[in-house]
Parts: sequence; structure tokens; C-alpha cells
Amino acid sequence: MAPIHKIALIATAALATSGCALFQPQPPMRAVVMPGQLEPIHAAAITRDLAVFWVSSNGCTDRDDLFPMVNQAGGDTTITLRRIDQDDCDTPVNDGVEVMWSFEELGLVPGSRLSVNNPYQLPPST
Repeated sequence: MAPIHKIALIATAALATSGCALFQPQPPMRAVVMPGQLEPIHAAAITRDLAVFWVSSNGCTDRDDLFPMVNQAGGDTTITLRRIDQDDCDTPVNDGVEVMWSFEELGLVPGSRLSVNNPYQLPPST
């Protein structure tokens, strides 16, 4: 084998094996387990110290059926309303029901900026 071919073979082998150090397997990402299901909302209002939502109801939805998840990351605060108990009643409330939490209940300082992370859904038309 010619000397140039030996050098090319050694260089190729060196490049091929050096890549192994660059591509270390990453640990698997942990999934965040959230309670219940993401709740579509009709409307939301955030005041100085209250988070108010209007959600669909088949006649039995109350505040205890929902869970407000507060996430604070990078200076931003987001609330996501999750339904933890289904409303199996059969008397739909056309405009939905109002549920609210104080900032104190949510672990927030009054006046905190807060965004809502729920999809909006129009109430059924009558």
C-alpha cells in the first residue's frame, strides 16, 4: 500500500472514531405528569388579586372539579386550568359557570402578571 493511502486510511479512521466522543447519548426527557385534562374555557379575567374563568358545564361543574396549575419560569407566570372531575350531569348551562381563585390561593403576589394557557371555546349557541 502506498504511503499516501496509509495516511488517508489513518486519517479516515481517526475522524470516524473521534465522532464517538461528540455524540454522547442524552438521558431521556422526563414527562411532566399533569392532573386531569386541559379545560377549554369560554373566557378568563385576571384582576389585581383574582383569576376568574368561565367554563362549560353540564349542570354539575363547580370549582372543586377544576385544578389551576401555576407555572413560573424565566420571570413569566402562566396558569393552566385542568379538569380533574368530569361533569356527567345532563342539564347544560348555556353560558357556562364562573370559577375563581385568589392570588393568595394560587401562591402569587397580588398584582402579579399572569397569562392563561387554555384554549378558548365559544359557548354553545342557543
